[in-house]
Amino acid sequence: MLQISQLYIYPIKSLGGISVKQAAVTDRGLEYDRRWMLVDDNGVFLTQRILPSMALLQVEMAGPALKVYPKNDKGNSILIPLEAESDDEMEVIVWDDTCSSVLVSKDADKWFSEMLGLSCHLVYMPDSSLRMVDKGYAHNGEVTSFSDGFPTLIIGQASLDDLNQRLSMQIPMDRFRPNIVFRGGRAFEEDEMHSFTINGIQFAGVKPCARCVITTINQATGEKGKEPLQSLSGYRQVNNKVLFGMNLLHEGEDIIHVGDVITRH
Repeated sequence: MLQISQLYIYPIKSLGGISVKQAAVTDRGLEYDRRWMLVDDNGVFLTQRILPSMALLQVEMAGPALKVYPKNDKGNSILIPLEAESDDEMEVIVWDDTCSSVLVSKDADKWFSEMLGLSCHLVYMPDSSLRMVDKGYAHNGEVTSFSDGFPTLIIGQASLDDLNQRLSMQIPMDRFRPNIVFRGGRAFEEDEMHSFTINGIQFAGVKPCARCVITTINQATGEKGKEPLQSLSGYRQVNNKVLFGMNLLHEGEDIIHVGDVITRH
């Protein structure tokens, strides 16, 4: 039997994630997941690929707001309202997509610029901003948030266990930034999970996730290494891309929980 063992959201793209016991599945992924993003003065998205120190900014839910703080200094925090209070629009770029967003606040821009050591802006994706999933993989004109390309990502715990057996130093699941982790089943069973349901929501595995250097960044320290890409390239490389995890599309909206059964079709 396959069951959800962990659920994660990453409200601000490329910052620390939040482990949750349940999550509402919305049209563009799990609620609050990657609805905020940091961009440079040209509106181009920022990630740990360029700024590994982004990993050191932790996010947590604080009532009607997000609380963000450096992992070593919780007292130096900023609150970001869950409901956008600005109507200052900004066109932003995520990979090949240009989409509309709203600037959160000048205070947020100042705080994040100081934390990261460069001029940047915090933006929010309102419901009116529709960023389409790649037409080559979309089923019904699905949309996504500021994710790299798809609404959700699933990984089996057995896949990480298999990888860790090959490493001299074990790594945690946070290197791969999944939304849904499941227990049970075989290593890399998610590769074959093309159709399944969770709590009445229909999910489709549409594209294996090609991994980048973010997986080599220790999410607790911001330090870069060679693993796990070095080991994964020996047995999970296809067409020069290292694959780990499955990108998902879905149909339906409801709440999913840790412990929910995953029913494959």
